[in-house]
Amino acid sequence: MQAISRFFEAIDTYMYYPVLIIILALGGLYFTFRTRFVQIRLFGESCRLILDKPSGEQKISSFQALMVSTASRVGTGNIVGVSTAICLGGPGACFWMWLMCIIGAASAFTESTLAQIYKRKGADGNSYGGPAYYIEQALKRPALSIVFCIFLIATYAFGFNLLCSYNLQSTFAAYSFYDEKTTPVIIGAILAVLVGYCLLGGGKRIIYLTEKIVPFMGISYVIISLIIIAAHFKNIPAMFALIFRDAFDFKAMLGGFSGSCLIYGIKRGLYSNEAGVGSAPNASASADVTHPVKQGLVQTVSVYIDTLLLCTATALMCLSSGVRYDASVSGAPYVQNAISTVFGKAGPVFITVAMILFAFTTLLGNLYYVDNALTYLNKKHQPSRRFMTAFYLFAVAVIFAGAIAPMEFAWTMADITMGGMTLINIPCCLILSGTVVKALRDYEAQKKEGKLPVFHAAAIGMDENELHYWKAGEEKRAGESVKM
Repeated sequence: MQAISRFFEAIDTYMYYPVLIIILALGGLYFTFRTRFVQIRLFGESCRLILDKPSGEQKISSFQALMVSTASRVGTGNIVGVSTAICLGGPGACFWMWLMCIIGAASAFTESTLAQIYKRKGADGNSYGGPAYYIEQALKRPALSIVFCIFLIATYAFGFNLLCSYNLQSTFAAYSFYDEKTTPVIIGAILAVLVGYCLLGGGKRIIYLTEKIVPFMGISYVIISLIIIAAHFKNIPAMFALIFRDAFDFKAMLGGFSGSCLIYGIKRGLYSNEAGVGSAPNASASADVTHPVKQGLVQTVSVYIDTLLLCTATALMCLSSGVRYDASVSGAPYVQNAISTVFGKAGPVFITVAMILFAFTTLLGNLYYVDNALTYLNKKHQPSRRFMTAFYLFAVAVIFAGAIAPMEFAWTMADITMGGMTLINIPCCLILSGTVVKALRDYEAQKKEGKLPVFHAAAIGMDENELHYWKAGEEKRAGESVKM
């Protein structure tokens, strides 16, 4: 097992440095400059569009699609991932997470807009799509789409679920009843059974659950974090000084770059917000909007919610508390120690409850993406009920196995599978970015004229016959002029 772990750790190290660090940074910066900082310039518009209504009661709204993608983004990584980055990489990891979030939001805008442009209409009238569809249709690379789907399934049914389950059970180590042999088994079994039960309800139940739980758990966690930070307000100046000093300690970085705050910040930031990975577009394509750019803008908000709000809440709560951070408390223990400085024994209980909610919604959101990939691999048709039942049993088994897996192995597998998705998706988005820029210009031009933006392929130089959903005469909300 140790030899296997070392092998995958070597792949993980090379994949992120130098390969992914270059692709993510250059890709994000390219999208940022080409869209003229759309993730900052149109932030107000992005927030307004969250409440945009769909054309019918059975349609999926922008808000619902946002909640599904946020459910996958917002998870145990916001707590355990940030803690791990600080304990193993240093406080400077926070800065690099912030930076990657801001430029990564442009990547999220690009991939989600592409998913909307190349989406398809299902038999029930709702739309679906994602990277596999725009890679096949726009780039004419169906084989690459298949490889992407395989990586997606490996990431969201295996790597991420393995890690999510481990992260949840690790929070129980703070309690006296925790036993290394039996407690992980019990926690893994309970979590697997609960997720398996919810999976029987299908995609609609997943959307309903995430829409209700995600806002509640996110707001509650931020409020508690603010209380911790306020209680240690005297430490705030020193905390920020520590973050920026460590972030630019290049001498320390060069001494061990693969384990530096920069690499940990990028790894854990990408794991948390998934900008550019190619996951969120699967949810984005399902939203009923009048123009693809609308959902692209909405998805930038999801990245901000995840990293600038929730990851930052964890980082500042922990660092302001002044408690010790090192490899021995990496993960949940560091966060539990920080919250205990104000709430005492009740602190770890709150973190455990938050982790349960985060883990539960993450697992459901992850498997929603997997359903989309399986449909693509099955020639755009929903797999048989027998196959899906067998697959869900496999997914449930992975959740159980994750609770008893070693921490290093769980993180490594999640990093590798996620990295494989990103290495396919970002280059494809770079090639297709011209289409996104044209769509953005069309959207802004219609807004400037006082119209409700409505997408027509011809407006950006595309033949409507190239697209499956956006065809003339298709039912969509009006294109008449209105005052915005």
